Amino acid sequence: MSISKKPVSAKSTLNEAYDYDNPVPFSRAFRVDVNGITQLFISGTASVDENGDTVYAGDLEKQVKRMFQNVTLLLEAEGASWQDVVKTVFYHRDIDRDYIDISRFRTEFFNEVGLKQYPASVGIEARLCRADLLIEMEALAIYETPVK
Repeated sequence: MSISKKPVSAKSTLNEAYDYDNPVPFSRAFRVDVNGITQLFISGTASVDENGDTVYAGDLEKQVKRMFQNVTLLLEAEGASWQDVVKTVFYHRDIDRDYIDISRFRTEFFNEVGLKQYPASVGIEARLCRADLLIEMEALAIYETPVK
């Protein structure tokens, strides 16, 4: 059995957490290849820019869009797309207040990217790492490893 592992980044859209002024020890995503199958484990990703700053504080819709943009670019960095995502986990700052709107934004996004089957998903209310973040998402993508 052949297994390889490597961190994944998309510095054009968000920096590495370990590059912050106060470093956080995690990778944005990790790629694991096993016998021709690739798995991308995408860490909790929010509305953060290429400098590590929160963007769109207080604007739920814009935070959701930036979060999806960041995850999309992490997927694309390894030759994957939303078609390869099999599971998402959404961390809501206030699930009672925001769940319906986030579900609508998520459905709109999934339809825009052409998903015919939605990934398995979990929604959890959680204390996020910053007070100005309203939503965060992690994802798992699985696909055949491209032949080089």
